[in-house]
Amino acid sequence: MAKIGINIATGSLQQQEMIVGIDLGTTNSLVAIIHPESKKPVVLKEFDGNALVPSVIHFGEAGTVTVGDEARQYLISEPHNTIFSAKRLMGKSYNDVRDHASYFTYKVIDDNTESLVKVQVGDRFYSPIELSSLILKELKKRAEHILKTQVTKAVITVPAYFNDAQRQATRDAGKLAGLDVLRIVNEPTAASLAYGLGMSKEETKTVAVYDLGGGTFDISILRITNGIFEVLSTNGDTYLGGDDFDHLLIRHLAEKFGYTASAIMSDKSLFSHLRQVAEKIKKELSEKDEFTGIWMEKVFKVSRKTFEDLIQPLVDKTIQCCKNALADAQLDISQIDEVIMVGGSTRTPFVKASVSKFFNKPVHDALNPDEVVALGAAVQADILAGNNKDFLLLDITPLSLGIETMGGLMDVLIPRNSKIPAKAGRQYTTQKDGQSGMRISVYQGERDLVRDNRKLAGFTLSGIPAMPAGLPKVEISFLVNADGILVVKAKELRSGIEQSVEVKPQYGLTDEQVEKMLLDSITHAKEDMHTRALVEAQTEAKILLDTTHQFIDKNRSFLSAGEREQTLGAMNLLQKLVDTGSKDEIQTAIEQLNEISRPYAERLMDHAISTAMKGKKV
Repeated sequence: MAKIGINIATGSLQQQEMIVGIDLGTTNSLVAIIHPESKKPVVLKEFDGNALVPSVIHFGEAGTVTVGDEARQYLISEPHNTIFSAKRLMGKSYNDVRDHASYFTYKVIDDNTESLVKVQVGDRFYSPIELSSLILKELKKRAEHILKTQVTKAVITVPAYFNDAQRQATRDAGKLAGLDVLRIVNEPTAASLAYGLGMSKEETKTVAVYDLGGGTFDISILRITNGIFEVLSTNGDTYLGGDDFDHLLIRHLAEKFGYTASAIMSDKSLFSHLRQVAEKIKKELSEKDEFTGIWMEKVFKVSRKTFEDLIQPLVDKTIQCCKNALADAQLDISQIDEVIMVGGSTRTPFVKASVSKFFNKPVHDALNPDEVVALGAAVQADILAGNNKDFLLLDITPLSLGIETMGGLMDVLIPRNSKIPAKAGRQYTTQKDGQSGMRISVYQGERDLVRDNRKLAGFTLSGIPAMPAGLPKVEISFLVNADGILVVKAKELRSGIEQSVEVKPQYGLTDEQVEKMLLDSITHAKEDMHTRALVEAQTEAKILLDTTHQFIDKNRSFLSAGEREQTLGAMNLLQKLVDTGSKDEIQTAIEQLNEISRPYAERLMDHAISTAMKGKKV
């Protein structure tokens, strides 16, 4: 058995370990390391000098999966089977992304629920975690090819505004790709490290990081004191980026070429083609004052001035976000010491000039804006490896801490390698009508099923007022204090009833036991993910069957005999598959039942609204 060299006090790996820094981006992803000789961060490049791996996945007919440049070519020819911008779906439900569903050329499942979003390709269903893991797997493979050594440890960056669910989804994606994710680092923190900020213990600075990528924009205000990075405020727009610059150009080109907006949106191939033309124009106008091209044997031109006029409203939006971030941090522009530019879209001269003008100072743009986050992740990885002696790592949790949820799944609240003291909370609800108690079981470990982890404590929160399933709101919070003692609290928010339990530090594990648990989590990551996905699909199916059953009983008169028969047939099929079907078969049956019930559910809703509004003037 291979041993993982780990310092139990700090969670850092021994020096001989190779730890890579990964920027898992919306549009492009890349890997960086600290060069063993120069001791400087460098991105890993293939022989052609290309470091960027497009965050694009193509699913072929024979079950083949391609990632990166090879997958990009299918964006036009097979848009339904080619996934891009999966990062925008991480930790999101359909309700979170419904307003932007038309942006995706692939099928994002509309199950009208708060459960995590799924993507359908043919008869397969994928979670954003699985999709992101395929990108990470490709990055791992590329790194191993370039370094000629096995890569199993990584630091992965995420936007500062990513919530707990999105950070955990990123960790899970890493694990599924065969990576031990030692730390999730905020992208603005990584960018600051790449420029050497925070590397001096005496340094105290306030830094603005303006990050305009392909799909997202965010501005983060950081305070760096004694090598500690504190996020004072973050603002931005998760649907504003270089892609949106492209969309404005697409509309401009469509008008130029005589297409209507509806024509380009309904023809995915045309849309994808125009998207690539727009991207080419945008890049060329960063260097030149005018672009000249040919479309349908006709020469056309786009000037830099035209492009800047098109994007000005979007750039103005980013500047407003900067104002909001400063207000939230209760700072004035004059108090910002440094401004760092991150993301490929900051190459646009108009963007750079606008930001410099707003902050009234030159911006840091010497490093490649596509690479700066990955370079910073490599610096963080070097610190974790113990090679940078100037940095003292705060104590961290050696293993993840979480609770058992429906189906025996482990829901992580405090991931391993979190700095302590650490605090996290999440809301849960009841599964059955009138449920008066909730069993809270606390586990430690890295596996997806609690049966494979170590139970630390358990207690029952009783006295929950009788309410329909889904109505009670139980907040469970974990606090690991500076002594490593875990306090778990459960509180029903409507009634105020509360209970807590205290778990002692270190939890009685030896170094060898921790090593084995870590190794097992990587070895079994794939089967764990399959099991988790199946259990989640089964749980979703059971809830849907219950709610559909109640709906039919209550509203029988609103359904035709044919609708009832069709619904019962779909329910019987789903019921059978809950016990015998695969994850994809269950998801297909769920989708079929949703499709059948949607028309009469909407009809009933319309009827209820018209009845409620009868005799009222609006």
